[in-house]
Amino acid sequence: MMKSPGGSTFPYYYKGGEVHCLKYGNKYKDEQALLQLMRSEEEFIVRINRRLKIWVDFDKTSFTPDVCNAFIQNIINLSHHIDKLSIVGLSGFHRWRLQRGIRKAKLKMNISFYIDPEEAKTWLISERAL
Repeated sequence: MMKSPGGSTFPYYYKGGEVHCLKYGNKYKDEQALLQLMRSEEEFIVRINRRLKIWVDFDKTSFTPDVCNAFIQNIINLSHHIDKLSIVGLSGFHRWRLQRGIRKAKLKMNISFYIDPEEAKTWLISERAL
């Protein structure tokens, strides 16, 4: 067992499934710290070198256009390592902005958005897709 750069246990077991947690929440307006953490997590996932069910928490983090663009690039770079992706903590507008960027990047990926972190993790380990 090891820790990811964001402090998550890896692998993290949830209800009999395995989820990789990206804790991008509680960064408030510290954009540089968040962008550095995203780069570190990306390197970590590439080193793991397998497909993961990834849960991302953006609660209490300022989702600026720069953060949104960096996250989209992060998803593009990791697309071969992502089985399913659930995102928690984005407002309706930020969700829309992110979905628009993902469509423009022509990413075909199983992504869902949630308010409740438990629902997001439960969806990840379920067999159903959206």
